Amino acid sequence: MALAKILWVDDEIEHLRPQIMFLEQRGYELVTVSNGYDALDKCDQEQFDVVFLDETMPGLTGIETLIRIKEKNQRIPIVMITKNEEENLMEDAIGKQIADYLIKPVKPQQILLTLKRLLENKRLVSEATNSAYQQEFSRIFMSMQMNPDYKGWMDIYKKLTYWELELDNARSREMNEVMSMQKNEANREFVRFVMENYADWVHEKNREFAPVMSHTLMKEMIMPYLDDERTTFLVVIDNLRYDQWRVIQPLLGEFFRTEQEDMFFSILPTATQYSRNAIFAGLLPSEIEKRMPKYWLNDADEGGKNQFEEEFFTDFLARNKVNARFSYNKVTNHQSGKQLMDNAHNLLNYKLNVIVYNFVDMLSHARTEMEVLKELASDETAYRSLTMSWFEHSPLFEILKKLSDKNIRLLITTDHGTIRVQSPVKVVGDRNTTTNLRYKLGKNLSYEASEVFEVRDPQKVGLPAPNLSSSFIFARANDFFVYPNNYNYYVNYFKDTFQHGGISMEEVMVPFVALKSK
Repeated sequence: MALAKILWVDDEIEHLRPQIMFLEQRGYELVTVSNGYDALDKCDQEQFDVVFLDETMPGLTGIETLIRIKEKNQRIPIVMITKNEEENLMEDAIGKQIADYLIKPVKPQQILLTLKRLLENKRLVSEATNSAYQQEFSRIFMSMQMNPDYKGWMDIYKKLTYWELELDNARSREMNEVMSMQKNEANREFVRFVMENYADWVHEKNREFAPVMSHTLMKEMIMPYLDDERTTFLVVIDNLRYDQWRVIQPLLGEFFRTEQEDMFFSILPTATQYSRNAIFAGLLPSEIEKRMPKYWLNDADEGGKNQFEEEFFTDFLARNKVNARFSYNKVTNHQSGKQLMDNAHNLLNYKLNVIVYNFVDMLSHARTEMEVLKELASDETAYRSLTMSWFEHSPLFEILKKLSDKNIRLLITTDHGTIRVQSPVKVVGDRNTTTNLRYKLGKNLSYEASEVFEVRDPQKVGLPAPNLSSSFIFARANDFFVYPNNYNYYVNYFKDTFQHGGISMEEVMVPFVALKSK
């Protein structure tokens, strides 16, 4: 079997016989043609791994042939071969996405090195990545066994995310399975850590040992950035996981410099009506209910649960004696995003601009309702890819690009993350029990205590209790709650969907990033 199949296009192909024989002797299959039209016909008829393309040919030129081949197969590597060393010609060819170029006369060894780089690079990268992760695997495992504090857990999660993305790029199925097992084990240990410390964190006992959380984020991490003269944009992308941030970061890196990349811990439930309201109010949900009862809605109450974020934030600023003129903008669909984009220049008149962008959250929820999205986001890799594709073509990215040449600061964060659920846990509740798959609030819940994080007194963790007998339970790691009725149907329907509300690294430890214009 040939190492690779190569199409060589040159109007003087007969003069290249020594080079062609050299490659054939080393196991490559060569198909040769003398003009661009024949090259296009061959590309229609056969599959090639690489194309060598002469730049100066009569009839269809090399550049024209390049464009037409790319129209047929965008991913095929094309090596331009030319006598011309003019810079503008090469810039034109590079702009048309050539993989490499060689100057005539080409030596056989040059061609061989080019082929090895193009064809074996992925294999070499994959092998190096696998080897490096194998070495890191034991170090991560040891870190998990050393009773890490919240900073240690942030470090572990960052390392796991780094290697998850690296292994994605290396397309290493076996190592991806090992990574998945290690991540599941880390999540089990992280759940224990949260369960042991959560009540102390939310009530600020031993504050130095507590992470920044939803209700302290505004005061501890956001407000300090309002001290200078820059206009600040606070962008809250609903339901944005740390790994999703890492894949959109390079897009923003073209326009902004990173000042700070950090994490904070979402409160429980890791659900929008709890965590995002807590962010803007700077209060725990039970404190919001007590201070502003007309604005707080419990799960069973009618109406949207995040209608009053602007009022919560206004109250936060007044309580903390912060005099900052701000705008509040919520984007719930593409049309409202375009309207904000058209109005972006007016935002520079405010000291602080809050932009809440709901797209990722809608994607996550719709994922369980729409078969198309189930296909598009079948696993973490696909979910990240879908997020990146959305962001790259979103009005939000256009807004940020427009603003990047202004003297602004950009803060990007979220309210909570999401996890792909896999293991069902049976729960029984009455008709008023919440429908969320990752947490339940109700009066008469029946469950196996060893399978959940139970909170019988919600006030102890800063949560409202609609009734005296109300209690919360939270799903752990990649579990999800299912009622006994039609159990198998709902297990199959919801398994491998992305959900939030419970305890996992992906839901709880979420990104906070500060950037400034270049």
